[in-house]
Amino acid sequence: MKSLDRALLTCGLLIPFWLLTGVWLTAQAYPGYDHLQQAMSQLGATGAPTQDWSPLLNNFPLALLFVLFALGLARRWRTSKLAMLSAALILLHGLGSLGTGLFPCDQGCAPAEPSRSQQLHNLCGLVMFLSLTLASALWVRLGKRLAGSKALGWFSLVCLIAAVVTAVLMAQAAQSGQLFGLYQRLNYGVSVIWIAGLALCSLYPALANRFRIATT
Repeated sequence: MKSLDRALLTCGLLIPFWLLTGVWLTAQAYPGYDHLQQAMSQLGATGAPTQDWSPLLNNFPLALLFVLFALGLARRWRTSKLAMLSAALILLHGLGSLGTGLFPCDQGCAPAEPSRSQQLHNLCGLVMFLSLTLASALWVRLGKRLAGSKALGWFSLVCLIAAVVTAVLMAQAAQSGQLFGLYQRLNYGVSVIWIAGLALCSLYPALANRFRIATT
């Protein structure tokens, strides 16, 4: 594997750590911020104390990492149309992350009459959820068929189910006003952990083969 391909795929491994570190650091500068109750988007919301630099630390770098990883995935599995489609979906996710940073949500992120920026923010967020969910669904099949790893297929399935379940819990929490931040973090956390797992198996085929042997 070429060094460029390794560098691009390694971006997928960095994503969970960047997300965790970026959100934690930003929240330190937001007095009274509650990770269990508040959405991550509130860190960059209009009027938030961290509005100006939250996208610079979170949305924009993550968007770049997703795009670079998508390019690496496309180069690694270029013989498969479905894998190329998954790479396109991950690239789309990166563009959605860029959009959520460019268009901040309104104060509180849940206004009765959302602004145009809030509407675009919500649209980009929906694109982010759908793109990674569909990408992980593709790898339920591609794990065994392309990477030769049943474990990757099962891992993708578990992450897919967890993403859907936590999305439902997020919707319920939005209505009740309780623990939205927790369910959002679980939802996105599952997705970026899946990205890291896919990056590992793409970088180290021998690792995927070991998982295959362990599950047969």
